[in-house]
Amino acid sequence: MAPAVRARRGAATHLELVPRASEAITVSVACRACGDGGPLAPILSLGRTPLANALLTAEQLAEPEPTYPLDLVFCPACSLVQITETVPPERLFRDYPYFSSFSDTMVRSAKELIERLVAECKLGSGSLVIEIASNDGYLLQHYRDLGVPVLGIEPAANIARVAEARGVPTLCDFFGAALAERLAADGRLADVLHANNVLAHVAELGGVVRGIRRVLQPGGLVVVEVPYVRDLIDRREFDTIYHEHLSYFSLTALDRLFGAHGLVVSDVERLALHGGSLRVFVGRQGSPRSDRVRELLSDERAIGLLDTAYYRDFAVRVETLGGELLALLRELKARGKRLAAYGASAKGSTLLNTFGIGAEILDFVVDRSSVKQGRYTPGTHLPILPPAALLERRPDYVLLLTWNFAEEILAQQAPYRAQGGRFIVPVPEPRVV
Repeated sequence: MAPAVRARRGAATHLELVPRASEAITVSVACRACGDGGPLAPILSLGRTPLANALLTAEQLAEPEPTYPLDLVFCPACSLVQITETVPPERLFRDYPYFSSFSDTMVRSAKELIERLVAECKLGSGSLVIEIASNDGYLLQHYRDLGVPVLGIEPAANIARVAEARGVPTLCDFFGAALAERLAADGRLADVLHANNVLAHVAELGGVVRGIRRVLQPGGLVVVEVPYVRDLIDRREFDTIYHEHLSYFSLTALDRLFGAHGLVVSDVERLALHGGSLRVFVGRQGSPRSDRVRELLSDERAIGLLDTAYYRDFAVRVETLGGELLALLRELKARGKRLAAYGASAKGSTLLNTFGIGAEILDFVVDRSSVKQGRYTPGTHLPILPPAALLERRPDYVLLLTWNFAEEILAQQAPYRAQGGRFIVPVPEPRVV
């Protein structure tokens, strides 16, 4: 795939209501999940954008920046929402700037889940827990602390090294059917397998699900977490869309995907995490279904989530959100207010590039991750500083790009707020707190 390359001239608005005719060739020939070759219904085009986590060094600012189409479509056959372009995973994940442990919310949520599963599944020293895309060990460390053997599988070499240093055994590789066969041949079968926020990143969904089934013990449990497409649409969470996120799941889409490969969704929970997520529990054929699964599947059908019409006005609603946010930011600038942003995140990159928010509005971005500090945001080229810069430079307002961790960040920034600093939460509608 050859990306387009554009010169670095600052932010430009990319929102379009439907894919441009010149980019029609980017629409997938077949659905990523079911393989159906029927037409995929357009939902939203965000134009061509840089990779959301491709943070820049100062030296790279003068170089041309690759951009890729970012178009969202719906498969009427299996109800999977997906983007049409696939960037090679080696380009996205081999050196990755996202470390889960920088979020207290993520670590706390993982700890609570693990303590529950260890008790419910009666896990101990003779068990094995595997996590796909295990990041820096933020989740598996809690099993380790309880004496349960673990194996992380993480393709980003820089992150895998951090996990190993933390004492979490980690295999640096992409998970799929081939790796699953090697693990099974070595007798490494999982009593519990976690796949948190990874299925959305997978181009070949069938191969990964087949691999999951291959490494699962006969009575084993798979625990999957994904952003919930219903919340994405209902709450205008368009900034969840970026090139790493290939798929956006309903429970129906997950149920069909796992069912096609001999697995059953046995239970489901709705979570507030990441603006609204699903946690599904999956077992082999014959696993009983909970009432919660049956009820949510029925509810999705009743509200029309499986029909193209549900998504028809999403682009217009995103365009309206952009108008509301830009009006607020420009009004504040006209009053002489100084603005910055919090969170050099992938979702922040989508929001800034889609709405054309750059250095003419924001002075800088702060982020808690030391890995990101000293770099620049893709497309908009804003400097990334430590959070201490909010107290040092004292902008009047801060655009909260990582709004999905709003409660955690607002608490951390109590000193800045005590001195009169205000935050702008952009989604689902702009509000000042």
